[in-house]
Formats: sequence, structure tokens, C-alpha cells
Amino acid sequence: MEDSEEEQEEMEESDGDQEGDGAGDGAGDGTVQPRVYIPGIEPLQPGEELEMDQTAYRLYHHCQTGAPCLSFDVIRDDLGENREESPLSMLLCAGTQAETAQANRLLVMRMHNLHGTRREEGDGEGSESESEGEGDEQEEKKPALELAMLPHYGAINRVRVTRVGDTPLAAVWSEKGQVEIFDLRPQLDAVHDSAIMATFLREQQKEATPLFTFTGHMTEGFAVDWSPKVPGRLATGDCKKHIHVWEPREGGAWHVDQRPFAGHTHSVEDIQWSPTEPTVFASCSVDTSIRIWDTRAPPSKACMLSVSQAHSSDVNVISWNRNEPFLLSGGDDGLLKVWDLRQFKAGRPVASFKLHSAPVSSVEWHPTDGSVFASAGSDDVVGQWDLSVESCDPGTEAGLPTLPPQVLFLHQGQTEVKEVHWHPQNSGVLICTALSGFNVFRTISV
Repeated sequence: MEDSEEEQEEMEESDGDQEGDGAGDGAGDGTVQPRVYIPGIEPLQPGEELEMDQTAYRLYHHCQTGAPCLSFDVIRDDLGENREESPLSMLLCAGTQAETAQANRLLVMRMHNLHGTRREEGDGEGSESESEGEGDEQEEKKPALELAMLPHYGAINRVRVTRVGDTPLAAVWSEKGQVEIFDLRPQLDAVHDSAIMATFLREQQKEATPLFTFTGHMTEGFAVDWSPKVPGRLATGDCKKHIHVWEPREGGAWHVDQRPFAGHTHSVEDIQWSPTEPTVFASCSVDTSIRIWDTRAPPSKACMLSVSQAHSSDVNVISWNRNEPFLLSGGDDGLLKVWDLRQFKAGRPVASFKLHSAPVSSVEWHPTDGSVFASAGSDDVVGQWDLSVESCDPGTEAGLPTLPPQVLFLHQGQTEVKEVHWHPQNSGVLICTALSGFNVFRTISV
């Protein structure tokens, strides 16, 4: 684990050179005014480059973890809810997609001392004496990152985290065709204590040992979700159309029904448990359908509702609103669709939006605001949305190309964005993972 110590220092705070939401011509002579860049409307010209608009962000940090991470999840902490004041901190669990199977890692990350942007912190041009102390102040505000990494043979496709009692658990789908459950306590202890970290780095050289492994899928997959209502209950779906539900047992074991939930005809891409009904979950598939299941029925008869043509091609991701009876979906067609579950039988979404010019790779509802969600696509655009916005178009009034009026903010600058999550305890904070690393930010819009 010699690379661990090096990577602990790779977190950087925002500065004027980082790419982000704004855009300019990149001429560098100061004579041409920057202009707003709308992705998909007009391509960047030779010599032009994106330039971050610092005034649009309340918080912005970025970091790298060596090999890129296709998936991650937030580990809840005990520091309180609805946190607003700097410095912020957070815990993440992620899995790498390294060049070789042996080089992959299961990561626990502790990001802390995360201060707001200069705009948010109220920094301005001060006196000469104030400037003298600026270096010390910036050093105190330097963000920090601790990484505790366990070797994992095989690239990690998706990671989802839960707590069962006081034990934090990670469900890991990998290219090995197995779903594994890991106890994250040793890694969490390490990122909070330097002495424990030193011992961890000396001793944790061998491949991580899971608490439990299920090999019944017989192929790899991506779909996995923990039930928010029943601690330890899990659903997993694979690339050969099969879904299995796991039930926890005492002693850190699970019973997995060998009978798959039957209904999809192609790869199951995502699964979401209902936030209110402990036996109900939703799934989406390459077969273009979205299905609602009830585990009280036998697996062969458990599909209660379905929309066979939810999108015109693969349905990649879904998110179940925790506050309203809405399901959000994103597909290879670049569309985002909102489904009212009270009208699901009708087979028509209540809203459909076109922003992304490439397949949608991630969607997630805001944890507390039932009208706000985030989306990410293979066009490297991360959007923030608010369904409560009236159908007027401020972009047109400002002379800008038309965008859906519900778009609040477009975040850019990452390469090959894979997944986005709201932090459930740090208000308005979004985290994105991409080939180019992680971005952690809060905009002026949410």
C-alpha cells in the first residue's frame, strides 16, 4: 500500500484555474469578455476553454484517488444533519476501475476542512497588512483527505453503503461476477486516527476478506440497492436479466433466494427500494422497461407494474423520491423522465426533459427537497433541476439558447462523469466521480 500515503495529499481547493460552470474564449489578452457556455448548443472553438465562474459556487473542491472510481456512496456520520457552516467534512466509500484486476482497491475516504469559495467566505481585496496574513490563512483552510484502501481483485462496478446497527457495510458488485459485503469499520477507524492508519497500512496488504459473498448471479452486474426500511435487506441485478433479494441473518450472514425475480428480458441496470414500503422495489433495464416488484409474491409473479417502453433505448438509472410518489429515470436516449407512481399504469411520464446530448449515467433526487434532483451524462454535464420552477424561460429573455426552465445549474469540467450523489447531511452539497477524479461542490442555486 505504498501509494496510500502519496494519495492522501491530492485534494485541492478551488482556484481560478479550475474548469467549471463558466466559459470564456481562452484568448488570455483580457480584451474579450467571457460568455456563458451552453453545452450541446455550440461547440468550443479552437483556442477556447472552459473557465470556472467562482461566483457561481459556494463550495468547490476536487481530488484524485489514483485509479478512477466508477461508483461511490456516502457513509453517514454522527456530526449532525443539515450542516451549513464551514469547514465541512464527509465520508465516502468508492471502488476503483484500475488497468489490471490486481491493482483495484476498495476505498474509504475522509474529506475534511472543506471551506467555501472566497465568495462564500466573504473574502475580498483587503489592505496590505491583511494580505500579509493571507498565506497563513490559506494554509489553515487547506482541504485534507485521508484514504484507507483495501486490495480488491477485479474492477468494482458499483458500491452501495448502509448501516446495520452500528456496523457500516458496503455491497460491492465487481467484474468477477460476485456481490460481496464488506465491514468498513477498520477503514473508518484508520481515516480518523493517524496511529491506527499507520498500523492499517502495515497490516492490510492482502486482498480484502468479505463478510459474505454471493456467486449465484453467474455473471457481472451493476444494479444494487439496500432497503431503507429493513436494515440489511438487499436487492441485486445482473447483466443476464436476473434479480435476487437478500435477507439478513444473525451472525453477519444473508439468505439469498436462488429463484430470480423474472420479468426483464435483458440486463438489469439499476434497482431502487421504495422509501416507504419495505417489500417494494423498482428496477430498470436494457430492455427499455421499468418494473415495480413486491417481494411478498413468489419471484416469478412478483412484478406488479411495468412500463415496457419507458425510454426508446436502454434505461440506465432510476431514483425513487423520498418525499413524493415520483420515480426519476435516465436513458441512453439522453432523456430524463419523471413518473408519478399513482399513474404508473398509464405508462406515460408526467414530465420529460432533454438536456444531455449523450446517455444519462446518473440521477438522484435531493434527500429533503422533493422537487429538486441532479443528473449526469456521458456528455460530461452535471445538471441541477427544480420541478417547481414555472414554465417560463429566463434563458430566452437573456438572449441565451433555450434550456428547460427547470434547469438551475450546469456543472462542467470533468471527464467521463459516472455517478453523482447529494450529501444527505451537508446541505446542498453534490459529489461527482469521473475518470478525472472527484468534484465536491455546492452551487448558489441549491
